[in-house]
Amino acid sequence: MEPFKAYDIRGLYPKQVNKELAYKIGRAFVTFLKIKSVVVGRDCRLGGDELYDGLTSGITDQGADVIDIGLCSSPKTYFGVNFLKAPGAIMITASHNPKEYNGFKFTREKAIPISGDTGIKEIEQLVYDDNFKDAKKGKIIKKDVENEYHKFLKKFVKDWRPMKVVIDCANGMVGSAANAVVDDSDLTVTKLFFKPDGHFPNHDPNPLKASSLDKLRERMKKVKAELGVAFDGDGDRAFFITEGGDIVEGDFITTLIAEEYLEEKKGGLILYDLRSSWIVKEKVEEFGGKAAMSRVGHSFIKDQMRKQKAIFAGELSGHFYFTECFNTDSAIFTFIKLVNLLSMKNKKLSELIKPLKKYFTSGEINSEVEDKEAKMKELAKIYKNGSISHLDGIRIDFDDWWFNVRPSNTEPLLRLNLEAKSKKMMESKRDEILKFIRK
Repeated sequence: MEPFKAYDIRGLYPKQVNKELAYKIGRAFVTFLKIKSVVVGRDCRLGGDELYDGLTSGITDQGADVIDIGLCSSPKTYFGVNFLKAPGAIMITASHNPKEYNGFKFTREKAIPISGDTGIKEIEQLVYDDNFKDAKKGKIIKKDVENEYHKFLKKFVKDWRPMKVVIDCANGMVGSAANAVVDDSDLTVTKLFFKPDGHFPNHDPNPLKASSLDKLRERMKKVKAELGVAFDGDGDRAFFITEGGDIVEGDFITTLIAEEYLEEKKGGLILYDLRSSWIVKEKVEEFGGKAAMSRVGHSFIKDQMRKQKAIFAGELSGHFYFTECFNTDSAIFTFIKLVNLLSMKNKKLSELIKPLKKYFTSGEINSEVEDKEAKMKELAKIYKNGSISHLDGIRIDFDDWWFNVRPSNTEPLLRLNLEAKSKKMMESKRDEILKFIRK
């Protein structure tokens, strides 16, 4: 079915994701997990109320209780399922997608994600079969966990120095948590688009799109802010801007936060996605830690964190994962950790990332390819003299450059990321591989 993806359910509302589908998903989720209660949260997206009605009817018709925690971010839902010791949770959201989309994210107990490999396919089949057994109807219980969630976040705020900051919540779900952590601090905060609005009237709720950061950068320049942060619609991704208006790469943020963790936990394991710069591993080891690559995608990283007992993980796409947050990703927690670091070191973000700009990267470049597997096999043959990894697509390392080509889960695309020790080599190798991929 079209909206069932590798990590969640996401599609156009109401064409692909609607009340009827939500009802079947509610019944399928309870049937699959064999549970008696489900935490349900939802963001402010259009259609959220209707999907909530369908979903909760399905859950209760299948014999489970709904624990309704109301409008919230994805990280707050992860907190809720842990705080309430519930056996599962569903978040109604399409994350950072445009306003026309809506969907669902699933977790088991302790916010363990359910992905295509661990249950989404089975839930999809149950929805498709639509053959559910009758059960004694469950009930809807409303629970407000906001105060507990805010107390939890504030525990991690250290001594923040005075700093001018601009925060852009994209009319998504992070505003209330952001208010809770900054209002009593020494930060001077300019707040952009804190009011939840499913029309997303100011810009797309996707900070990975550079145009979504334009208003943040303009306001930073106007108020002479030292730091800017942009959150996505459901609050699991954060992007940061320096006082000069530069967008900071996600792998640099991974490196900085890793340093803060390793000050206290020498020898700890840090995970980084395989698109990240060589600098991550170099610096983690310099700080006295261990570094390991991970596949791209939140469910893979969360699983690897648990299995390998990693203390922190970061993705190039602005997802950062914390053991304190139940091995899940949280934008507001990332903000807290970064401001802790800037305060402790008494330096600006631009100063901290300057030593990390050692290599030259291509950024992620997409190419339309019909037979993705065949193309990756050919690349492996051509570049067989390098060190080859099949962790996620194909990554091949040489002494002075590396590249990763991985397939999109949902589109006929190959995604290229490449890094080299010189700009000239990066551009040359980038063009060489793109020419081959696109021929």
